[in-house]
Amino acid sequence: MKKHVPTFTISSLAQATHRALRVPKTAITTAIIAASLASAPAFANLNGSIKGKVKTEQANQSLAGITVTARSNVMPKARTVTTKEDGSYDLPQLKPGTYELTFEDSSGVTQTITVDVLLEQTSSANVVLGGKKDNVEVITVTGSKLFRQGKSALTNSLGEEGINNVPVGQDYRDLLKLVPGIELSANSTLGPSAGGSGVDNSYGFDGVNVSLPMYGNLASEPSTHDVAFVTMDRGGAKAVGFNRSGGFSIDTVSKSGTDEFHGNIEYKIQPKTFVATPVGEESFELDKNWLTASLSGPLIEDTLYFYTSYYRPEETKANKNTAYGEVKDYESIRDEYFAKLTWAPTDDILINISQRTSDKEVKGDSIAAYEMDTVSVGSKADQDIFTLDGSWILGSATTLSFQYSKFELETGSQPDTPLSVVPSLSSQLDINNLAQMGYFSVPSLRDYDPDEGFSEAQIAAYNAGATALINTYGYLEDGVMKGSGGVGAFATYDNQNFYRDSFEVSLEHELSWGDAYHTLHFGAKWEEGEEQLTRLSNGWGSIAYIGGLVDADANTDGFDPANAIYRARVQQMSLATADGAPVTGINSETRSLNFEINDTIEVGDWTYNLGLLVSQDTWYGQGLKAKSGTISGYEVAPGHKYQMYQTDWKDMLQPRLGATWTYSDEDSVFANFAIYNPEASSLSRAASWDRNTRAEIELLLDEAGNILSSSPRNGSSGKVFQDDMKPRRINEFTIGTTKYVGSDLVLRAHVRHRKGMHFWEDMPNNARLTDYSTVDAEGVPQHIADKGLYVANLADIRDEIGGSSYVIAEVDGGETKYWEASLEAEYMGENSYVNASYVWSHYYGNFDQDNTTTSNDANNFIGSSYYGDGRGRYSWDNRYGTLSGDKPHLLKVYGYYTLPWQANLGAYFVFQSGKAWEAWDGTTYGYPTSHISRYAESAGSRRTASHWQLDLNYTQDFTFSGDMELQFRADLFNVFNRQTGYNKNPYVLDEKFGESRSYYNPRSLQLSVNFKF
Repeated sequence: MKKHVPTFTISSLAQATHRALRVPKTAITTAIIAASLASAPAFANLNGSIKGKVKTEQANQSLAGITVTARSNVMPKARTVTTKEDGSYDLPQLKPGTYELTFEDSSGVTQTITVDVLLEQTSSANVVLGGKKDNVEVITVTGSKLFRQGKSALTNSLGEEGINNVPVGQDYRDLLKLVPGIELSANSTLGPSAGGSGVDNSYGFDGVNVSLPMYGNLASEPSTHDVAFVTMDRGGAKAVGFNRSGGFSIDTVSKSGTDEFHGNIEYKIQPKTFVATPVGEESFELDKNWLTASLSGPLIEDTLYFYTSYYRPEETKANKNTAYGEVKDYESIRDEYFAKLTWAPTDDILINISQRTSDKEVKGDSIAAYEMDTVSVGSKADQDIFTLDGSWILGSATTLSFQYSKFELETGSQPDTPLSVVPSLSSQLDINNLAQMGYFSVPSLRDYDPDEGFSEAQIAAYNAGATALINTYGYLEDGVMKGSGGVGAFATYDNQNFYRDSFEVSLEHELSWGDAYHTLHFGAKWEEGEEQLTRLSNGWGSIAYIGGLVDADANTDGFDPANAIYRARVQQMSLATADGAPVTGINSETRSLNFEINDTIEVGDWTYNLGLLVSQDTWYGQGLKAKSGTISGYEVAPGHKYQMYQTDWKDMLQPRLGATWTYSDEDSVFANFAIYNPEASSLSRAASWDRNTRAEIELLLDEAGNILSSSPRNGSSGKVFQDDMKPRRINEFTIGTTKYVGSDLVLRAHVRHRKGMHFWEDMPNNARLTDYSTVDAEGVPQHIADKGLYVANLADIRDEIGGSSYVIAEVDGGETKYWEASLEAEYMGENSYVNASYVWSHYYGNFDQDNTTTSNDANNFIGSSYYGDGRGRYSWDNRYGTLSGDKPHLLKVYGYYTLPWQANLGAYFVFQSGKAWEAWDGTTYGYPTSHISRYAESAGSRRTASHWQLDLNYTQDFTFSGDMELQFRADLFNVFNRQTGYNKNPYVLDEKFGESRSYYNPRSLQLSVNFKF
């Protein structure tokens, strides 16, 4: 244990911090000023550290003042410290990499050892210093090279070698398969469950939060080609790093320049013939390839390094001809550029600045068998990630660090055929050129059916008009023109942009107080996330022929329904308002303030962690303005931002308490308690008042294209919040033990329990009073019914400003529970690495955020789903049971072995239980069909088949002409082609009930060649 007296006092700490915040024209000052203008979440400290003790062979030799120097090719300047009275030393804020530590005493005796520093980890390096100058080769290392001290009790870290030598993949999402105890997921959007919802995980990329604001899922664009280190925290978090994750937290740091010039060019391919036929398809159709290049080196020797890279993944597919003829091929191309500078202006200051820009464009997507080529849709995704971080060592015991980051992801689907026509309520639809007006659904002829409510004469008139349109816009089949196809252009531009700015600052100070040694951490973070949504029509949007057959609920005031020949559905944002101004998009914002304090106390063989994270979240909607003297406190103001809801500080106190007993060398037992308040929420948009003023407008038009009526289609309205709700919370208990077997093998076992509570959802205001008298279901528990309405005066509020009959409320009795027992082994030999883990777990309760809609692998609303929407969807309606993320058994083994002939063999194996599911049937609750998310039996009553798969890779290196190297690699995923089915069809009344709708990815082979220099 370390016990020493720092040379830097509390008063000098305050003075140095004050100077740091007031010195003009420094990088730190600039960052703080910038952060005062923009803010949002980040994962600050992107470095690691080394701690240890020095002993000597001479019993009477002083342990104080021994010089310890750390050198690495990733650090522009060396770091030097001196040992304290007990021989302990601390080297903080080191960039992850391999370090050479040199120890030298006053007589000139030196020893040198090599230590690996991982991301956000503290490595241990204890040495015995010899007594003679000529004894420099005698080295005694008493610490394990696997020793880890991170920001949580359950931490795993990997460096570049471990990441590259295991069959992982190209996308950031592929890194998640390396987290011990976390399921292998085939999802493309929703994150894997880790004792909580998949939307409550935290994803860091170079310290920047890359989860989508409002949705919590990982942004689709990050890749792994620049990842140098990854760290994974599953539980037992400290109040360090602002961890509010209800699942797991993962962070990465990118590669940096070194003191030598290096570069590479890699080309990887996966033609469609290298992929097995997916279940339910005739063959795999996509050809894929990836081009990667990088260059790095010093700009100023020992001061400034650079790293830059280029990445270009491509996907192509030959689309099949449709009934209308040939169509364009599918194409997806992405260009990503990355540049990073590492600057050490002095020995004690280290600054990183980086910019990542990615532009992706897709063409020729979504062309159905009976559509014209021109109706195809494409998409775009432009991503920018900027980060500026730095650390300043203020004396021997104090460190100041900061990070400013900016995340932008601008996405949108867009027609491949843009139309020039602009819709207006005062203009006329050109019925003679329907294929140039929007997306026109070609009609088909109808048979007379008296049950439809239309007369034979009406059907005859309809068919007369339809025949003319079919002859003009239909397709030819067996010499006959047919209808039911689609012509024109894709109907909608759907733009969804996400922004996140962030700034955080932290201060760490070490001091001795009596027999205890304290490491104090203070941190503050200000975060802001935003979504900007605009939906515009391409021309007149979606156009259909109705031939006078008007729906019963259509707006036909003032005209004969028989005159309504066409219907167009136009996005309101494409239409001008009465004063000529366009309707703006919907902007939704969330802001959060977070403060943390943590004290790590070392006393003898015991280490105690006492920490507290306190937060305040604020949601901002659009469409209201504060007004005194009103019942609601607001007045309707379209386009105006308003504060929707704010949590109290006292409701978001998140203590982090832990104790570790190191009973022998590095072997220990530990116990932790933590509370987390997850931050992902969609309510800023889902409950926004402007949702009902940015609707889709339905137009009915006569045979000449003149507008007869216009009315908004039914959509969601703004929602009032229940008073005094408690924020969503996760309570966690962890106990475990760690055993180091030599320097090569570490064993860890733990038991963990999590309980989730205080879930928020949109609910009918009278949900607790729902009538079950006409159905065969138990109904509302009496203790819940006694509570009455969620918002007592909602009727008065709606009379004043409108809004929905639904409110945002705390789910009555909503809870989740999770138990986990884990065994893990990590081995690191001279030429090999293995990580093996087995986890038994049970995840159950009555609130399943990951199972709220038909397609759960999507960016679904958090806090506004089908859950709670009427009978069959309440917490008391068969909801209590096994949740969909439950995986009782999970075995994961991965690693690599470096072969003697400059080659590497990597492997990844996983076995996991199947996915829990249940039958859905609305008839149980008085509805005529199965209905979405109405449980006919207890949650998780059924389970899909278990899944296992093996991935392999082989890499062969050829070295020539000095440092030049040619590398060939093959990655084979899912070797035995185990395409296990999951995502069962839950609808009892559907003929495909119980059939799998999704399957694990088929076997695929990727080949690459990489030239390095």
